[in-house]
Amino acid sequence: MWGLLITWIVTSISLFIVSRLSFLGVEIDKFTTALWSAIVFGLLNATLGAILKFLAFPFIFLTFGLVALIINAAIFALAAALVDGFRLRNGFWSALFGSIALSIVNWACFSLLAQAGLL
Repeated sequence: MWGLLITWIVTSISLFIVSRLSFLGVEIDKFTTALWSAIVFGLLNATLGAILKFLAFPFIFLTFGLVALIINAAIFALAAALVDGFRLRNGFWSALFGSIALSIVNWACFSLLAQAGLL
């Protein structure tokens, strides 16, 4: 239970950080929107993302993971479409670069928490 809560909060903080990098084109109005966005993104990634990655596995394998990036960008864009206050200024490109940036920021945050002994 604590792990899920920590993941939710860290992903919310990461989304908020990514939204403050204006060159990516990801806009989140306030932190509560980031909290809701993290829930929606996590649920979509766990359900629809898993199904799409399973069905697209041969293409993911043949393209060395490029299709997985596109699926992640599509899930990111879908989350932005479903949550009020979460917008993508440049469409697909904002979704692609935003999902990559979210992965990097999430990785950095979880690494810092692990080094501090909090995970």
